[in-house]
Amino acid sequence: MEFFKKTNFDFIGIRKYAYAFSIITFLISLGYLLVHGPNYGIDFTGGTSLQVKFNTPTEPGQIRSAISGAGYGDAEIKNLGEKVNNTFIIRIAQMGDEAKAGDIVLQELKSNLADHPYEILSVTQIGPKIGGELRRGAYYSILVALIGMLIYISWRFEFKFAVTAVISIFHDVIFVLGIYTILGLELSLTALAAFLTIVGYSINDTIVVYDRIRENLKLMRRESMATVMNTSVNQTLSRTLLTGVSTLVVLLVLIFMGGEVIHGFSLALFFGTVIGTYSSVFVASTLVLDWNLYQDRKKALKTAARAAR
Repeated sequence: MEFFKKTNFDFIGIRKYAYAFSIITFLISLGYLLVHGPNYGIDFTGGTSLQVKFNTPTEPGQIRSAISGAGYGDAEIKNLGEKVNNTFIIRIAQMGDEAKAGDIVLQELKSNLADHPYEILSVTQIGPKIGGELRRGAYYSILVALIGMLIYISWRFEFKFAVTAVISIFHDVIFVLGIYTILGLELSLTALAAFLTIVGYSINDTIVVYDRIRENLKLMRRESMATVMNTSVNQTLSRTLLTGVSTLVVLLVLIFMGGEVIHGFSLALFFGTVIGTYSSVFVASTLVLDWNLYQDRKKALKTAARAAR
């Protein structure tokens, strides 16, 4: 199945506009991150997470009102969805002695929602030291993934392909992280899984384009590098769009029907799929072209300098 057959869009010709868009969105995302910082959840900052199931219909507002008196009015309260009616996750950021926070919340629920009996499904406490270690581990995991891809793509293709692919992925991650922060979504271990998935999705799409470029460099030796790049992107366009659109359809279902617990995860993947598809076409391959053109100019200047002697 193909969306388009024998397309001839001039992706290379409009790459400067794509560069401008990428640079502007990257700087906005990075600037917002530097000023405000990510909205870390208790997985990375420390705190208490309780999973409670009420025996009678209960609303998040009722729970929040019940625990506000103890100073936990800003707690994150999520309903697990229709299949597990009246089951909630209550997450409390670190406020002093987190070991007592769970007991205090449960006591407040018992006192202020006496007509809403409940059962405790789980209580998880994360200390600030462990949260800090998880935060560092999150950054290291993405860094290791990028380094591993740099090595692998250098081996399978060329170093310039590897560097531009990693730049493209870094661009995607910062963009989505910026959107995540601007929307006020909580950065948790679940969100980290989404970002690592974005890295994998983006590089997979980029490798498909790179592979076609490598094939066409052998078949179209008399053509310019720009023509080879443009032809390769057009030849893989149908596959790129088919993969992207089918993934987005699934993610839209998860966003609107998946429930609160995976809402942030689904949003991150949605934006990551969009920007990953865009960067495979407009960032990764065009950067390879401009790197190659830069090397050609340097060689030409050296040749001219030698001839002038």
